[in-house]
Amino acid sequence: MPFEQEKELTALKENLEKIKSLKYRAEAKIEQLQKRKEEILEEIKSLQVNPDNLEVEINKLEEQITTLLAEAKTYLPADILTKIKV
Repeated sequence: MPFEQEKELTALKENLEKIKSLKYRAEAKIEQLQKRKEEILEEIKSLQVNPDNLEVEINKLEEQITTLLAEAKTYLPADILTKIKV
């Protein structure tokens, strides 16, 4: 019986060490991701965009792209494009 308890205690210690190792790796990963987040936020700010308004900025840019594409199409001669086979 004492031998079984000793084996169980050893297994518990090993599992505890594995859990500690996982915890340390997770903490290191969190720290790495937080640093990357800060870098991204700084990059966004350097582009003179408020990080809190990213969705609005993205929508504005998408609208600009759509407008510019439509404008660019007006400069292409449609009759020539139909004659060209690509």
